[in-house]
Amino acid sequence: MNKAPIALPIYEAIVDVEDAVELGHGPLGVRRMINILGGEFQGPRLRGRVLPGGADRQLIRPDGVRLLDALYEMQTDDGVVLTVHNRVKVIERPGMERQAFSHLDITAPEGAYGWLNDTVLIGTAVPMRPARQAVQICVFQLS
Repeated sequence: MNKAPIALPIYEAIVDVEDAVELGHGPLGVRRMINILGGEFQGPRLRGRVLPGGADRQLIRPDGVRLLDALYEMQTDDGVVLTVHNRVKVIERPGMERQAFSHLDITAPEGAYGWLNDTVLIGTAVPMRPARQAVQICVFQLS
């Protein structure tokens, strides 16, 4: 049997967002979109800012589970632009603790951050309201 993976911290991001824009009901549930305004991130091997212009498209299933599909860019302190695709499943049910786990793909140019292209990444997402209209995203590498 293989050993269990270990989750190593990669970065924590604070992503500032707008209010949700309702897009109506579809065959799979309620659709909405949340625009990303910016933010910042830092970790042991990278740090920088979240660029404005991305968005989080969400589907709220009839059972209340939310499926989030966020696509946005981050720029490292040394000017490298990374593209983040973060897919999150949020489960909030009476009598149970909120769960919001994700899997991420980060696309980086060749060079100092190229290792991100081949890394298996997972994360958590926690809303920061009412203190700040933002989401705290913690990202980990499976090793």
